[in-house]
Amino acid sequence: MSFQIDIFLQPGEVYFGDRDTRIRTLLGSCIAITWWHPQRQIGAMCHYLLPQRPHGHPRGDGPLDGRYAEEAFQLTMRYIQAAGTLPADYQVKMFGGGQMLIAEGGKLPAVGERNIEFGKHWLAQHGFRLSREHLAGHGHRHIVFDVATGDVWVRFRPQQDELPPLPKS
Repeated sequence: MSFQIDIFLQPGEVYFGDRDTRIRTLLGSCIAITWWHPQRQIGAMCHYLLPQRPHGHPRGDGPLDGRYAEEAFQLTMRYIQAAGTLPADYQVKMFGGGQMLIAEGGKLPAVGERNIEFGKHWLAQHGFRLSREHLAGHGHRHIVFDVATGDVWVRFRPQQDELPPLPKS
């Protein structure tokens, strides 16, 4: 199938499109969420890096910043409301939250885990139900969302914990 609009979503971006749209992104500890309205064949994807702004960095009167889950969701809600649709009308899928760094003898702070927890809580609180998810683990994901069908393809690349030894010369 050829798509009239093929979007590569960068971290911090939100995109809302119709049936002629395919949205792609790459994830590590970040999260991508897709919203799909099956009757209208419209949908959105967001790609956030952190649950909220760091303490001491208030938004003030500035624009919403999609790098933070809370604000990415607010941006997505604007599109959903502008389309005259309701949260319950959408099929929602969540991806990412991988553990990208492994410390000697243990884990580093779990950004991916916090991203997953915040996203699931926010979605449930606002009337969205997850229909599918591919979360956590060690590695990165390539996500492709076809807005015409609601299909989301995930290619997961596990992270190798250690590199193979170099060949002797």
